[in-house]
Amino acid sequence: MASTPAPPQAPPKPTWDPRSPQLPFPWLRPTIRIRLTLLYGGMFLIAGILLLSIIYLLAAQAISTGNQPPFKIVNATGVIKVASTDCSGLTAESGLTQFNSAVSACIDHQRQAALDDLLSRSLLALLGLAVIAFAFGYAMAGRVLSPLGRITRTARAVAGSDLSRRIELDGPDDELKELADTFDDMLERLQRAFTAQQRFVGNASHELRTPLAINRTLLEVHLSDPGAPVELQQLGKTLLATNERSEQLVEGLLLLARSDNQIVERKPVDLAEVAEQAIDQVHAEAAAKGVVIRGEQKPAVVQGNGVLLERIALNLVQNAVRYNVPEGGWVEVTTEVQHGQAVLVVSNTGPVVPAYEIDNLFEPFRRLRTERTGSDKGVGLGLSIVRSVARAHGGHIAAQPREGGGLVMRVTFPV
Repeated sequence: MASTPAPPQAPPKPTWDPRSPQLPFPWLRPTIRIRLTLLYGGMFLIAGILLLSIIYLLAAQAISTGNQPPFKIVNATGVIKVASTDCSGLTAESGLTQFNSAVSACIDHQRQAALDDLLSRSLLALLGLAVIAFAFGYAMAGRVLSPLGRITRTARAVAGSDLSRRIELDGPDDELKELADTFDDMLERLQRAFTAQQRFVGNASHELRTPLAINRTLLEVHLSDPGAPVELQQLGKTLLATNERSEQLVEGLLLLARSDNQIVERKPVDLAEVAEQAIDQVHAEAAAKGVVIRGEQKPAVVQGNGVLLERIALNLVQNAVRYNVPEGGWVEVTTEVQHGQAVLVVSNTGPVVPAYEIDNLFEPFRRLRTERTGSDKGVGLGLSIVRSVARAHGGHIAAQPREGGGLVMRVTFPV
């Protein structure tokens, strides 16, 4: 009779645990609290021992000095006399009562002098130990807190859009190392998220631009047909304008998404050249509206992306031209270096802007008035893009209502 097969055995348990190992005595973990307790307790103990030793030596010296007799008995020509250099009241002819009083006063004076000397030397020793303790404590505190400086430097580098930086703190498994490891894990997740966002922006750019470009091409082909009815041509022009507005909206949204991050690759860019290029692009539109563009562009070199910086100047100058007065309007564009910062200022005449409406101008799709929603005046992302690009370059934009109407846009960048 065949024997029944043995049931399958359970797989062996793993011999290692992927989680961090647990210490047999968690309270023995070298935490910051324990290390600081041992450090400052040891320093206090050492300082106390040194101070006690110094006071002991000084007290022994004071006692030795205080025990010296205040007078001497000498034998001069067979006659016993009392001689003293410290006690002026002791003489050979003194009576017994006067002699005892003088001896007591002299001993008290010697004791007080020894105590005063002990106190002054003890204070000097305490002052010296205090200086040494402060210096040693400052050095040890810097050594203990050095990991925090490393974490801070890494955080500043990450704030500059360098998400590849890691702390990688080595040393005892204390609270600072736990904080550094947690920060590294957070940076890893952020880097993956930003990489995914950039990939999505690239894919969205392709997927959104392609159908709009196809629509524009088809509309232009139909509009080029001379035999098309007038109604069809009018509809085609309307659709072409709508398609162009959609393209501007897509380009603005993509640029806004890309410029929300810091600029990693920077090159020297002169704001004067950027402003001149923006003026050249808007010159025809300004001439058609009767707006005069003026101003002096002085050299102001910053580190950044030339294309994005040009977009800042172009958006500001375009807004200044489009939202201007019907007649006699002007736009002033200046660039210069002030107080260690590169400054781009765009001022213009125009309608009166209330001060409480300034912040709304920088929000996406927010306009001051309904008459600013025409399709020939953009899609409402110009100033949002300007602010986002300025922040990505470490700069700042501020708007101020101009007396008599219009705005003064001031953009500053670190040099």
